Amino acid sequence: MTLQWMTALIAVAANAAAQTSSPIPSAETIIGHMVQARAENRAHLRPYQLTRDYKLFLGKETQMSKSEVIAGVTFEPPASKSYVIKETKGGALGEKVVRLILTSEVELLKNQASTEISMANYGFRFIGEQVLENRTCFVLELLPLRKDKNLLRGKIWVDRLTYLVRRVDGEPAKSESLLLRNVHIVLGYGDVSGMWLQTSSESTGDVLLLGRHRMVSRDTDYQIGKGAVAAEKQKLFDAIVSRRFSFEFPLTPLRN
Repeated sequence: MTLQWMTALIAVAANAAAQTSSPIPSAETIIGHMVQARAENRAHLRPYQLTRDYKLFLGKETQMSKSEVIAGVTFEPPASKSYVIKETKGGALGEKVVRLILTSEVELLKNQASTEISMANYGFRFIGEQVLENRTCFVLELLPLRKDKNLLRGKIWVDRLTYLVRRVDGEPAKSESLLLRNVHIVLGYGDVSGMWLQTSSESTGDVLLLGRHRMVSRDTDYQIGKGAVAAEKQKLFDAIVSRRFSFEFPLTPLRN
């Protein structure tokens, strides 16, 4: 009797699980929901100013960065972005690379449709499900529809509940330079005061004659709202005026 009761209980539990578990949607359905979730997120974007920390590692070095750059990035909806380099430590190479990255971000934002993850730019193949940061995600393969240095061939992790992209991992569909090889890019996303934003990145590549390079970025602070953005713009303006004034009217000690 006890064995029969346990068998019946297992059968009921299995039946309930089968009824409550939802079938896995097709890749097209997942992307459709993802595009909708992205549009809803963009509709809720607010002005913000963030501080981003970049670290450049060379060769096999993983602990000590060769250069560190702190940048301030200002965003105003729907598609206005600007940046300023606040601090640089180490060699000048790090700052040059960071300026190229941020300048590219500013330009790409003006035409988001050309590089966003959508059926206009990619084909998709469902790979499976995976838990990422305690969230169940759909994992899909990214298949660029054209050779473009701003498109990635790799994988995306789409949150099963929110349909927001949590991670992108891949290689450029087209090499930017014959001197740069084995490029790999990982982008991380997260919630910032109700906005879903890219909050981290890691890029690695082999530069001909110069070896392995790795650039890691992390957003360290956010100031949300028009007031914060206006205050940051005023600080930047004051700094520019101050430097220009010091250059045009250098202060020198009086001589008797």
